[in-house]
Amino acid sequence: MRRSGLSAEALAQLAGVSPARLRDAIDYRPDFTVEELRRLSAALGLNEVGLCALGCGRYPLPETSVLPFCVYPLRMRHGIGTANAYVVAECGSGRGVLFDTGPDIAALESVWPRSIKNIDAVFLTHVEGEHAGGLCDVVRRFGGPEAWCPAGATVPCGQPIGEGETRKFGAFEVTAFHTPGHASAHNCYLVRAPGARGGIGLLISGDLIFAGSVGGAYFCHRQLAASVRRILHAVPPETVIAPGHGPLTTVANERSYNPFVT
Repeated sequence: MRRSGLSAEALAQLAGVSPARLRDAIDYRPDFTVEELRRLSAALGLNEVGLCALGCGRYPLPETSVLPFCVYPLRMRHGIGTANAYVVAECGSGRGVLFDTGPDIAALESVWPRSIKNIDAVFLTHVEGEHAGGLCDVVRRFGGPEAWCPAGATVPCGQPIGEGETRKFGAFEVTAFHTPGHASAHNCYLVRAPGARGGIGLLISGDLIFAGSVGGAYFCHRQLAASVRRILHAVPPETVIAPGHGPLTTVANERSYNPFVT
């Protein structure tokens, strides 16, 4: 609605939906009928199939257990949902790489995988409390691993990593993509194991794109849309997406169904 430059009242008139129902949806209390979802998708230029599936609680989720390394999703309570951090490690190893830190170290430790004893590095997607809380505590807790953050962000204990820069850790490597929109300083990270058969990668997407949604464009609507389009065509369709909120998905799935991918 904001991307289209419409007020709730203007969209309500255009789509034949009451402003009160729109405001409920904005407050995370959606209760639209399928017909209302169809009219909304037409008014806003959204993917009708994806929006209706999302609104009916039937958004499709693909198979994601195909990666050549192990991924540990760390889901921590945040507001009415959860915020995600991730540890990526060679399967069977007690060392890994951490992506985002959750709201604080106590929350992170409450969901920490027992098999991971050490981390070689921390990467932040962006600086928000539920994703970057307690970074310095995490660095101290694990004996001073390198901490990387998006170029342009000011983060204690962190150093910048910019577009196209790659860091290697054992059999896998991490490449940064600058993806502004949700925040001015926001990175996605592509994790690959170049020597593994199949070569499927993992995209740590932060608050850029989720299963069935995209991040709020608190910095810039235009840049958010451009970053979403760019990242979904910069990596192979079979790439698994590990978002900052919600379940895992794939690039191909979001290209096909995500209502907000245009």
